[in-house]
Amino acid sequence: MLEFLDSYAWIVWLGLILLFIVIEMFTLEFTFLMIAIGSLGGLIAGVLGAPWWAQIVVAAAVSLLLLLTLRPPLLKRLKRGGDPAKSNVDALLGLEGYVLDRLTPTAGHVKLSNGDTWTARVSPLVEQRELERGERVLVTAIDGATAMVVPASPAAPLTPPDGLAPGNRKEPTP
Repeated sequence: MLEFLDSYAWIVWLGLILLFIVIEMFTLEFTFLMIAIGSLGGLIAGVLGAPWWAQIVVAAAVSLLLLLTLRPPLLKRLKRGGDPAKSNVDALLGLEGYVLDRLTPTAGHVKLSNGDTWTARVSPLVEQRELERGERVLVTAIDGATAMVVPASPAAPLTPPDGLAPGNRKEPTP
């Protein structure tokens, strides 16, 4: 058995290297890449005539060294170039919109500046009052599928579509 390991260890190392590279392609976290490079060190040790146990020690040492020294800076650089655009709930926080239906602390609908229509409630963080149709609002939180909104300051006007201005009760025609 030991003669087999000494004779064909290079094939085992190549198989392990390929396996680790394939796994790395699915995980993309550099762990298996470092282990594959460590296995390459074991392969080189074998080609230079090291016994099988020394090949394993070299592979483990190189893998561990790379995992502890090279992987952390690579991960840091990889995450540094991430997409700075906000998405999901983060993209909704701070959006302005206007009230579609009378908005109370318990129910109502708003249309946000990104075009989405959301079920909404007046945030409990502000004075509890009803907001009329067409009033400007600002999203402060998302609670499940409900936007928590506060009245927006009148500094920069957001023009609601015709028929939704405050006090205008123009109903759609069937």
